[in-house]
Amino acid sequence: MTKTEKIQLVSQLTSEFTDTAAIIVCDYKGMTVHQLESIRLQAQEHGSKVKVVKNTLASIALKNAGQEAVDFVDTNIVIWGNDQIATCKIAEKAASSFSEKFVIKTGLLEGKVVDKNTIIAMAKLPSREELLGMLLNVWQGPARGITIGLDRLAAKLSEAA
Repeated sequence: MTKTEKIQLVSQLTSEFTDTAAIIVCDYKGMTVHQLESIRLQAQEHGSKVKVVKNTLASIALKNAGQEAVDFVDTNIVIWGNDQIATCKIAEKAASSFSEKFVIKTGLLEGKVVDKNTIIAMAKLPSREELLGMLLNVWQGPARGITIGLDRLAAKLSEAA
């Protein structure tokens, strides 16, 4: 990789890391290209990005983006996106699918360094769509109860008549 390519990559990563809500650093040692590609495709479906980045270039990009410093050691793959829960779910699903080779190391949520346990806990939270569905169900509960009650009252009155 030439110096110009490195500078270009750092500037691209800096701009993407500046406005992102979640950045997760994972170890991918021993994974095949096919396995890595499956993680990339899953990330694309959720609007997240995945990239294998050299440690020094990733550190420089994070520093330039104004994010907290993360220790990059050994082989690292970075997953980032604007949806914290979806990004955490991608990393957690990959870690469970490829448990021997893919390990979550650390991450940044809203610019703050978090550990592996926090990322896994975030992955277990329901997504935005699931939360909206739950809220809608709660709002429809009383209306459903009133409808059922009125229906039974009408049936009882028609039997009495």
